[in-house]
Amino acid sequence: MGRSPDPVEHIVRRHGRAWLDVLPRFGDSPDAAAVRSVLIRIAFASTYPPRRCGIASYTSDLGRASGNREIVALTPPEHETPYPTEVHHRIRRDILEDYGRVARALDGCRVDAVSIQHDFSIWGGPDGEFVLDFVRALNLPAVATLHAISRRPTANQRRIVSELVGSTAATVVMSQAAAGLLGRAYGIDPGRVEVIPHGVPDLPLIDPSQAKPGLSLGEAPFLLSFGLLGPGKGYELAIAAMPAVVAAVPTARYVILGSTHPDVLRREGESYRRSLQDQVRALGLGNQVEFVDRFVGRTEIGRWLQAADVVVTPYPNLEQSVSGTLSHAMGAGKAIVSTPFSYATELLAGGRGVLAKPDPTALSAAFIALLGDPARRAAIGARAHAYSRQMLWPGVGQRYLQLFKRVTETRPLPTRRSVLESANA
Repeated sequence: MGRSPDPVEHIVRRHGRAWLDVLPRFGDSPDAAAVRSVLIRIAFASTYPPRRCGIASYTSDLGRASGNREIVALTPPEHETPYPTEVHHRIRRDILEDYGRVARALDGCRVDAVSIQHDFSIWGGPDGEFVLDFVRALNLPAVATLHAISRRPTANQRRIVSELVGSTAATVVMSQAAAGLLGRAYGIDPGRVEVIPHGVPDLPLIDPSQAKPGLSLGEAPFLLSFGLLGPGKGYELAIAAMPAVVAAVPTARYVILGSTHPDVLRREGESYRRSLQDQVRALGLGNQVEFVDRFVGRTEIGRWLQAADVVVTPYPNLEQSVSGTLSHAMGAGKAIVSTPFSYATELLAGGRGVLAKPDPTALSAAFIALLGDPARRAAIGARAHAYSRQMLWPGVGQRYLQLFKRVTETRPLPTRRSVLESANA
């Protein structure tokens, strides 16, 4: 027997691709359900590559994992680099009129729902309040993903988050701690909040000694911090911990990988990087601390992670509600030392990492203990890797698709008769 015809292929052959926007919206047959699940189309409103920021990278990965998408790019004033072809709309961040115009334009596009990536810093207006103008002008169901949730919001921030959650069909956060915080600090009903983990790439669990030759790193153990550089990362704490580490493990090194965040670069230039370099010189650590000052993509980050012995997230802000860096390191099966910010406390529980207070003494003790115990590093990394299987991007994309499907099912649908009459015309 031959295989059953694929419903998507059948529709395209018979009616052309335009019908893929209509047919999924009627009927309860298995074929209609299959088409609906595959071809629901989402507009993602967010910063986007080549913009260099964590939310832009997240949106790019989520869009690929979700399949059929187009992008509404939030564009800062200084942006000049061309966007990729999936970017169909641009909102100039500081131009209020753009928000309503683009929201209304989406209603005429082949879009089923809108995914709004929210951080106070990426939308225009005071505390990013122009996001509300965008939502008010939409005539499509929307899902908001909250990337930053303050424990002590200002009155305006609380108003913005509360209205955003109340105006969208669903809200997503990336940890149980973040969901609880929305209830406590913002008075939001937990029943309105979905927890979908931060996605990670599927990296194999390998011994660092297998990956180091590919980066010409030698055999010496090293600690790694990576991501866009800027104040608030706490790298000065990890550097201050290194004299004690080097005294105990003379061959140990600390690598800080990544270029300076473009917003930091625009406001402050390289002052933070220079302050770290001055700290390294003052401590006599020129041979033990290395800065790799360039933007690194997904593939290169994967190689560095596989080569690292320990990954460090020394963030002093213990309110941080998500960290793509920590998530990515778990996906690579790394032994992680982190300060106990809320996201790290949740994800590294159960022996999946080591928490240390944000001070050099506590950090150095954690570094020394792990560098001196390869078996413990491997065990911690294996637990982190196993836990992160639920965070792989394909699975995260499917969970978002299920959510998008659910929120679009309340939309008015064309009748079956009208669709068939048009198809047969």
